[in-house]
Amino acid sequence: MPTDVIRVPGVSSGAIPLSPAIRAGGFVFVSGQASVDELGKIVEDTFAGEMRRSFANVEAVLQAAGLSLRNVVQVRSYVAKQEDLPEYNRLYAEIFSPPYPARTTLIGCLGTVVKFEVDVIAFHEPCD
Repeated sequence: MPTDVIRVPGVSSGAIPLSPAIRAGGFVFVSGQASVDELGKIVEDTFAGEMRRSFANVEAVLQAAGLSLRNVVQVRSYVAKQEDLPEYNRLYAEIFSPPYPARTTLIGCLGTVVKFEVDVIAFHEPCD
């Protein structure tokens, strides 16, 4: 199956060896997005600020693929602190509406660099 690398114009992947996203058939796999600026530099913020910035980065990658959050079928989130889960769920319900994507939430695996990270899988029918 052929694959395509999805890149966001004007946005650096930084020094980390990864593709922002890969399209494989009708699926787009978006790499983990955190609270970073267009140069790939971490932007420290409140939990809400980091979560909103991370999803804004997801939206930018999806837009570069011709998709939106409405195409997301799976979300895998990483939350640094368990006490942020209520806010995570509140913000998540603002970002997505029913029927929600399939979701996995991992807690306590980020260390101290960022408060939140997310990767998603989106689907769009191929156009052939």
